[in-house]
Amino acid sequence: MKMTQTSAAPATRREFLKKTATVAAVVAASPLFQRTVYGQAPAAGKVIGANDRITVGFIGAGAQGMNAHVRIMKSNASANNVAQVAVCDVWQKRIGAAKDYIEKDNAGAKVETFTDYRKLLERKDIDAVVISTHDPIHAPAIIAAMESGKHVYCEKPMTRYLGEAFAVQDTVKKTGKVLQVGSQGCSAQAWHKAAEMIQGGKIGQLVWAQGYYCRNSPKGEWNYPIDPDAKAENLDWEKWLGQVKKRIPFNADHYFRWRKYYPYCAGLLGDLMPHRLHPLMLAMGKPEFPSRVVSIGTKNVHTDKKQTDGTPERDVPEHIELLAEFPSGVSLMLACSTVNAKSPGFVLYGHHASLEIGTSGERIELKPEKEFAEEIDPETFDGLKPTEDIGAHHKNWMDCIRTNQQPNCGIDLALRVQTVISLAEMSDRLKIACLFDEKTRKVTTADGKEIAPLTYGSTELS
Repeated sequence: MKMTQTSAAPATRREFLKKTATVAAVVAASPLFQRTVYGQAPAAGKVIGANDRITVGFIGAGAQGMNAHVRIMKSNASANNVAQVAVCDVWQKRIGAAKDYIEKDNAGAKVETFTDYRKLLERKDIDAVVISTHDPIHAPAIIAAMESGKHVYCEKPMTRYLGEAFAVQDTVKKTGKVLQVGSQGCSAQAWHKAAEMIQGGKIGQLVWAQGYYCRNSPKGEWNYPIDPDAKAENLDWEKWLGQVKKRIPFNADHYFRWRKYYPYCAGLLGDLMPHRLHPLMLAMGKPEFPSRVVSIGTKNVHTDKKQTDGTPERDVPEHIELLAEFPSGVSLMLACSTVNAKSPGFVLYGHHASLEIGTSGERIELKPEKEFAEEIDPETFDGLKPTEDIGAHHKNWMDCIRTNQQPNCGIDLALRVQTVISLAEMSDRLKIACLFDEKTRKVTTADGKEIAPLTYGSTELS
């Protein structure tokens, strides 16, 4: 790591976090959700020591579950002292592929398979689970897993809706289990170094931050190939729908391309945006709940019409922008696109200086404002551990299980990020600015009118 001389002149330190009030648990609106996850006494689970092997089960074995988790975790199994022992999915083909992969060239490995994650959670010898299902299953699976004594790694976004996020927080606090949300950029060094510098007053008072996640998908983002082997006869469609209210007969397009449709996902806000929101809010020092969020999404390129297989046009935007304000006065601006890949940078702007962060989180440049150039010297940090390393994020989770510490993308950060995401979805879909009170957890418009947060059944597409 190379760096230039550190400025000798101290900068002003500031506070970022306003005290979060402790309030009663929010019970999710869905009767199914209440029925399946509430009213259970949490199981303790075993205490895992530094040298103990961690046994892991996988809930969801689709492309993400298989490639991002089963494969990577197997390649690091020896180094991390992990045993992969169970797989659950609603489609037998995916279950078989994951089981075969784990057991291949792995002497003595035996993987038990399930089509219902609640049955997997009955195994008392499983210490932890990785959840990589579509979004409506996240909250009930997280809560059921923790109440059965398991630690959890869950893909982003943490939950589909806001009420579920507070229910997850309550369960984490109640059970004491370690939750890592799968925004792996949080395990890159640059964001932690930026937080250290900001907290140390290196840029003066933080003013605002910006980020992006932009792609250009001419034939439509998330139009994944459809496997003709997936049929209503060999796939538990009702179980896959979970809490979704808009229930339709088996639909292969929805099953494989679910990120396009609101009943299952918030689109860019649920898929790409969390990869930037988590690290940027981590870098801000001590993340806050938002006080106001505005978001605008557009869908004017109509990329789905360029597909030749008759896929329906997406519910969700092709491009979206988000602006969030926090109680400290800091604002955050993010853009996500699937129709133009030109990208701005990652920058945190302070009153005295700014921090420019490399695209992969491998570099930080401290650039003083000219008005403070006599007080602050430029600094450059090169060769930092880069972002998007899922293996490093896995390891951070496992290390925290063994040491009973908070992981890089734990509940406190993830809950605040999910609040921004959920308010942004409300803002875009309802065409309003959303104000949020962290003490009451109420969402209002600028004139004080209370708006019920989106949840299952609150809109036609839910």
